[in-house]
Amino acid sequence: MGAEEQGIEARLTELGLRLPPVAAPAGSYVPAVFSKGVVYTSGQLPFVDGALPATGKVGDGPGLVSPAEAQTYAGYSVLNALAAAKSVIGSLDRITRILKVTGFVSSDPGFFGQPSVINGASDLLAQIFGDRGHHARSAVGVAVLPLNSPVEVELVLEVEEHH
Repeated sequence: MGAEEQGIEARLTELGLRLPPVAAPAGSYVPAVFSKGVVYTSGQLPFVDGALPATGKVGDGPGLVSPAEAQTYAGYSVLNALAAAKSVIGSLDRITRILKVTGFVSSDPGFFGQPSVINGASDLLAQIFGDRGHHARSAVGVAVLPLNSPVEVELVLEVEEHH
C-alpha cells in the first residue's frame, strides 16, 4: 500500500521510522505554528534521542561531516519537524501537501553540494507522503548553525482545516 492510501503514522512504521519527542526550543520561539490551514515549523536540528549525532561543517576531508552523513541528518531533521507539526495539529494525516522545505547546511568554504544534502529531507518526505510530499525548496549553505549542527530543516505544510 502506498503513502496515498494509508495513514502517515502507519507509513512511518512501515519505513522503520518513529517520530521523536518534540525538541525543546533553544530560544524564544515555539516548535511550530498552525494558522489558516498552514503549519510553519521552526528550524529543526537532527536530534536523535536528545543529542546531535554529529557536529561541525559539511564537506569532503578530515574533520568534516561527510555529505552522505549530512544527507541522513537532514532526514532526522524532517522527523523532528514532523513531530513539531503533529504537536500543533494532532495527526499527520491532516497534512494534505508539503509546500516548502528550507534546508540549511553548515558548509566548509569549498563545499557546494547543499542540494544533495537537503535531498535527504526531500527524498524522505516523498517516501512518507507520496505525491503530497513533492514541494518547493531552498538549500542554503551557511557559516554555522545553532549548537554547531551540520544541518537544519524547516517545513511549510498545508493542512486540512477540519478533520
